Amino acid sequence: MLRRTLENRDAQTKQLQDAVSNVEKHFGELCQIFAVYVRKTARLRDKADFLVNEINAYAATETPNKKHGLKDFAAKFAKHQDYRQAEVERLEAKVVKPLKSYGTIVKMKRDDLKATLTAKNREAKQLTQLERTSQLYPSDRHVISQAETELQRATMDAIRTSWHLEETIDNFEKQRIKDIKNIFSEFITIEMLFHGKALEVYTVGCQNIQKIDEEDLEIFRSSLYPPDYSTRLDIVGANSKSPLQKSISIKCISG
Repeated sequence: MLRRTLENRDAQTKQLQDAVSNVEKHFGELCQIFAVYVRKTARLRDKADFLVNEINAYAATETPNKKHGLKDFAAKFAKHQDYRQAEVERLEAKVVKPLKSYGTIVKMKRDDLKATLTAKNREAKQLTQLERTSQLYPSDRHVISQAETELQRATMDAIRTSWHLEETIDNFEKQRIKDIKNIFSEFITIEMLFHGKALEVYTVGCQNIQKIDEEDLEIFRSSLYPPDYSTRLDIVGANSKSPLQKSISIKCISG
């Protein structure tokens, strides 16, 4: 009977070990991947800063109308990077940090498991000792009684540690479910907030770009051709006529 009880408790402990190992594995992977996600987002923010600087540098070389539109867009895009920085900081605090804390939590649970296993092994050892003593000294009640006392102590210790383990793992499981909900809810909320702000910023940025007037083309043409360009073309055209063309023109005029 006691042997079967030991086997049942062993199966229970194995199940708890598997649960802790599962959390250790997958929470560790999630922590690493989310950390990479945050680092890449931070690098994207840095690249965007370079892009803002280049847009401003290009705008400085353009006509006032294009310059105004480009600089307005650069200002909105730079504001968007402030939101990205806030996204990075929130993800680090609300997602990566809680996942990272499970490294310490899992270690504590493994210590509890180790204490339980030690107590179970001691109980199993004392049971084996009692069985052997009963076989070797069936008539020696003193020796058998002493072995029974040691087994009783080991069994009480094993029961106590098992109860403690069940309680702590139950609390661990409740906290894990709560943390999963919180962590992923925070991730979704942070991303929704960031992309909502992105939509606002890019909407205004698009409007600023569309305000660039195509009349700048006339300004470009005016800078390319001087005011007396048409008159000079007429003079060049007149001087380039052949004698025959001039003769025909004179006859046309006299006619």
